[in-house]
Amino acid sequence: MTRMSVAPRKQQGITLFGLIVILAVLGCIGVLIAKVTPTTIEYFSIKKAIVSAKTGGTTVQEIQNAFNKQAEVGYIDAISGKDLDISKNGDDIQISFAYQKKIPLVGPVSLLIDYAGSTAK
Repeated sequence: MTRMSVAPRKQQGITLFGLIVILAVLGCIGVLIAKVTPTTIEYFSIKKAIVSAKTGGTTVQEIQNAFNKQAEVGYIDAISGKDLDISKNGDDIQISFAYQKKIPLVGPVSLLIDYAGSTAK
């Protein structure tokens, strides 16, 4: 009987330490996405509300009131009608806004996002 020599196969895969590091990174990304998503949804709600407010009024006060009504329905609390920059260019009314959202992450670490939008094309 002869013994056949089999070459050892190289193991493939991920180590436990590598798996823990990957899961930690994915967890941090997941937490970041979970905290940023509500502010992003609110931003798009504000953009829709200013378009609706533009058609809902012709004076500054009417537009602000129309926006405030939309903000109440859409749970918008980042800005109010008074924070809108409303200007008239001929017959066209332009509404714009800008605000910052500070999202606390861990301890003293926060994420600051600048949001801005306008009805201008």
